[in-house]
Amino acid sequence: MWRAIAPILVAGLLALLPAPDGLSQHAWYYFAIFSGVVVGLVLEPLPGGAIGLIGVVVVAVLAPFVLYGPEELARPGFNPADAALAWALSGFSNGTVWLIFAAFMFALAYDKCGLGRRIALSLVKRMGKSSLQLGYAIVAAETVLAPVTASSTARSGGTIYPVIRNVPGLYGSKPNDPSARMIGSYIMWLGVSASAITSSLFLTALAPNLLAVEIVRRTVNIEIDWLSWFAAIAPVGVLLLLTLPLLVYWFYPPGIKHSEEVAKWADRELATMGTMSAREIIVAALVTMALVLWIFGGRTINATTVALVVVAAMILTRVFTWDDMLKHTAAWNTLAWFATLVTLADGLSRVGFVTWFAETIAGQIVGVSPTVAMIILIAVFFFAHYLFASITAHTTAMLPVMLAVGATIPEMPMREYALLLCLTLGIMSVVSPYASGVNTVYYGSGYLSARDFWRLGGIFGVIFITVFLVVGVPWVLMTG
Repeated sequence: MWRAIAPILVAGLLALLPAPDGLSQHAWYYFAIFSGVVVGLVLEPLPGGAIGLIGVVVVAVLAPFVLYGPEELARPGFNPADAALAWALSGFSNGTVWLIFAAFMFALAYDKCGLGRRIALSLVKRMGKSSLQLGYAIVAAETVLAPVTASSTARSGGTIYPVIRNVPGLYGSKPNDPSARMIGSYIMWLGVSASAITSSLFLTALAPNLLAVEIVRRTVNIEIDWLSWFAAIAPVGVLLLLTLPLLVYWFYPPGIKHSEEVAKWADRELATMGTMSAREIIVAALVTMALVLWIFGGRTINATTVALVVVAAMILTRVFTWDDMLKHTAAWNTLAWFATLVTLADGLSRVGFVTWFAETIAGQIVGVSPTVAMIILIAVFFFAHYLFASITAHTTAMLPVMLAVGATIPEMPMREYALLLCLTLGIMSVVSPYASGVNTVYYGSGYLSARDFWRLGGIFGVIFITVFLVVGVPWVLMTG
């Protein structure tokens, strides 16, 4: 009950306070509603899509008081009811929202045909003879699947985790038991941290990445494509992926170092699966085509169009049916969730709140060089994720404001700054057990205690952001 009351209470209490100096009253009311939505997304008394929809509906109904100022309302012929409805539905016509939906259909295809499981097992078979090699197999599986699976929960929680959760039992490593540290804990933390890195490495590896790109386009009119994203993060992402198994091996070492059983188990599982089915071959061909067009076809065909073409082809080739799509409630929930969140984030700029907040924050860092200000703002953005149980909520609530703050700093390289903010969204998910859906899956395995998760989250969070600031920031500023 308190989870349901808290968002309403926060919105109500904020609305009762007077608007701060320099901010209009209707903008303050909008911020109060927006804050209630964010609290709802964090506490989740209802699914995220429902919370977003309720927030948009409340704003649309109260539009003359929260969305439009006196000057707009006084314009001849202006109809706030019609304008509010157009605003409320604008997110559902957004191409990025439909690209995210299509990505969930890709994950459905992997699940239906078994291709994702085959890829993971093949890598374990070849690299699972030692704990360290197994770590690299998990990293490789994540890296292979990440570019074409925008749902990190579907990729890591639905494809990688079901495979690697079978590994500890081969060694007698049991959940919620002292034997968990033999190898199970090591494997599970590798899954958490590998997912975080790959989610930052590729634009299409994490749904909030796509949301962030859309917010950047709307807020500061800067376009970020797949290739420029990858080129910017590659030095950091590749370095972290190559060293991750070693880092986990040092900070959270397994009790068992070598064994032949893992590779043999994977070989038996692959033998049971048999040769690649026709559906697996079709899915492999379709997702390869999509990836190639996403990378090289940006000027010729829109990324969302590519994704929808592949989804249509999967239906036509019976990879999955229309009924399968209708039953994929997570995809439809995400469609409503992201459509409404894009709209609500846009509202912060529309009412002038973002500009006011940016000017207020900018006043506190007067005289600081653009590079130092950039590093401070990126670090604040990263560690603020401790306050969020959703990367989507974090992106929606903070990214527009951080962009606006940067825009007020003289000589701030806005394209590089916006890109760097977006690139942190994946790696920040390592910090806490509730920071992402993937973390919740691995934390629930019983191999990671709360104490270990918080400790490792702090250690690896510091490592990730340090490498990002030391390597990534200079690289992006140098290459432009």
